[in-house]
Amino acid sequence: MLHAALGYNGAVSAPHRAAALAGRDVLRDGGTAIEAMVAAAATIAVVYPHMNGIGGDGFWLIKQPGKPPVGIFAGGQAAGLATPEWYAARGHHKAIPTRGGLAALTVPGTIGGWEAALDVQGTKLPLSRLLAPAIAYAERGIAVTGNQSRTTAEKLDGLRDVPGFAETFLIGGKVPEAGAHLRQSALARTLRHLSDEGLRAYYDGPLARTHAAYLEENGSPLRAEDFSAYAAEQVTPLSLETSQGRLYNMIPPTQGVSSLMILGLFDRLGVTTGDGFDHIHGLIESTKQAFIRRNAELGDHTHMATPAQEWLTDAALDMLAAQIDRTKALPWPYEPKEGDTIWMGACDADGTVVSFIQSVFWEFGSGLTCTDTGVFFQNRGAGFSLAPGPNQLAPGKRPFHTLNPAMAELHDGRVMAYGTMGGEGQPQTQSAVFTRYVQFGMGLQEAVTAPRWLLGKTWGQETTSLKLEDRFDPKLVLALQDAGHEVEMIPAYSDLAGHAGAVVLHPTGLIEAAADPRSDGAAITD
Repeated sequence: MLHAALGYNGAVSAPHRAAALAGRDVLRDGGTAIEAMVAAAATIAVVYPHMNGIGGDGFWLIKQPGKPPVGIFAGGQAAGLATPEWYAARGHHKAIPTRGGLAALTVPGTIGGWEAALDVQGTKLPLSRLLAPAIAYAERGIAVTGNQSRTTAEKLDGLRDVPGFAETFLIGGKVPEAGAHLRQSALARTLRHLSDEGLRAYYDGPLARTHAAYLEENGSPLRAEDFSAYAAEQVTPLSLETSQGRLYNMIPPTQGVSSLMILGLFDRLGVTTGDGFDHIHGLIESTKQAFIRRNAELGDHTHMATPAQEWLTDAALDMLAAQIDRTKALPWPYEPKEGDTIWMGACDADGTVVSFIQSVFWEFGSGLTCTDTGVFFQNRGAGFSLAPGPNQLAPGKRPFHTLNPAMAELHDGRVMAYGTMGGEGQPQTQSAVFTRYVQFGMGLQEAVTAPRWLLGKTWGQETTSLKLEDRFDPKLVLALQDAGHEVEMIPAYSDLAGHAGAVVLHPTGLIEAAADPRSDGAAITD
């Protein structure tokens, strides 16, 4: 039997043990869950660089006792020069390149998000304490994980010639093997600079000028004024009332509304038994209905015809739920989005709960790495369209984001923070973990570990089939095929199924946490 970690003095779940330990140690030193998350975020940027980094974006949901959750939107805006015409003049008329300088066109937002999150509650510990573990790992080196080694090898053809990548993430010109000693001395200096000068120094001053000059030199439209114009925003999360409680997620252009829609639609189906045909088929068909609207309308909230919160009204969800066939699969051709990400959760003894997600979009983002600073830049802007629509590229605009940290206040008083990496799979994995744990009473760790599925493609997969981990009951697989699902089996504990995690605060003060065996992570309580 699988069991979640239990404790009363705090908890951290992260897809790398070093990040979980860094957060736990901050809690032991008297820091808040928010401070623990900043320490974990900095650490995981160093020890799991294929998944995230300080050249990417981040999003927060923060729930303090007796207060409604607040969100921190730390997604960077497109460069002032970034227009379809600018790309057309450089020979790109249909799509934005996915690697190199032309792919690095949005300001990295995550550092600004750390700063904004720390302002929500105030700080108990100095920034130098929060960044110390990350600096130490960058300076002394990390043991490369098998996940990083495999990902580097799989994606090397598109990355090896991108400026700065090979010097930073290869060893002797070769893919580092699992266990290889990888130092990131330039990144250590950058983190120490932020520790000494404050997080805002990422966007103003010599560090920002260094990055702007390097980006311009390598074909990016980003300039120093784009960095100085950036600020993370505190926002009101989207919310949805269900039969289990009130659920929260991030505003557009993230796909947080999709995650909420899936659970709202499934709630209307009245399924009473977990992990059978009705459960899995119902979530898959709810996903299709949510994604159809997402693909057609979701973008920067200032350019959407209908506000995302209105997608979550009873009338809107009732209409979509009525279109779900309880016995047959809706045919499913669609245009998917890729994505690479980490999710982490934390809770402190005072009852503050954090759901956090940080990403560079694809594996290693654009690949463009500034060797003077050790920072590689996200390719999130490759998610823009050059054609008219809600996600068309424009200066100052934010692109579609697969990122979405989730949180729930359940009717019985539990507060649950949960999430995953995995691009298109994020809302799907969230729905699996939430329904198994909350609706069908599965243990938290068991709900995270149990076999999962992915509708569509992510992580560079080319098929848009329904992918099922091969631990599912063969009878269930056959039933899904008979219902019209185009099923493809994938190995057990596949990265394609995401790296999920969850932290739950009970009304008694008990905290439980779970991490995904598909990752290199840990769930640690105190």
